[in-house]
Amino acid sequence: MIQIQNTLISDDVRDNFFVCNLEACKGACCVEGDLGAPLEEAELQILETEYEAIKPFLTEAGREAIAQQGIYIKDWEGDYSTTTINDRECAYALYDERGILKCGIEQAYLAGATSFKKPISCHLYPIRITKYDGFEALNYDRWGICNPACAHGANLGVRVYQFLREPLIRKYGEEWYGELVHEIEHGAAQV
Repeated sequence: MIQIQNTLISDDVRDNFFVCNLEACKGACCVEGDLGAPLEEAELQILETEYEAIKPFLTEAGREAIAQQGIYIKDWEGDYSTTTINDRECAYALYDERGILKCGIEQAYLAGATSFKKPISCHLYPIRITKYDGFEALNYDRWGICNPACAHGANLGVRVYQFLREPLIRKYGEEWYGELVHEIEHGAAQV
């Protein structure tokens, strides 16, 4: 484990290779799983505020699911996630011309319609954050649908923490990321 400020980072984040390979997986993480994308409490208000700007970038099925279930849902454990279509596909996902699932929120962001890029849980994947009293644990989530991303990352020599530089900085800041890189390169903060 690596400790940076109030976070514990799994060695897997340092040691494993990963670069998304959408040509291979087709964005399967937007469909597979038990729920939609996990949402942080602050993101609930952002979605409520920005939904009308995001809505034109969603599919009809996605808009219908959101109209019926709400902009986000609360699960049986009291956590929030994005709404899904028929308990599978994220209601904010859409297929591009090549049949690859993309994030409608991110498409709205890229078009300048919103300042919200996408849920941080999506941006950080394959890292999953578990919140504890006083600290957060960052773990590498292994999932068979991401095997092509692991192979692609190995071919390119890019590790999980390097691939996720932008979202890690978005979540924790430049200083935190600089500390992480320093500790990984120098090995001083391994617990």
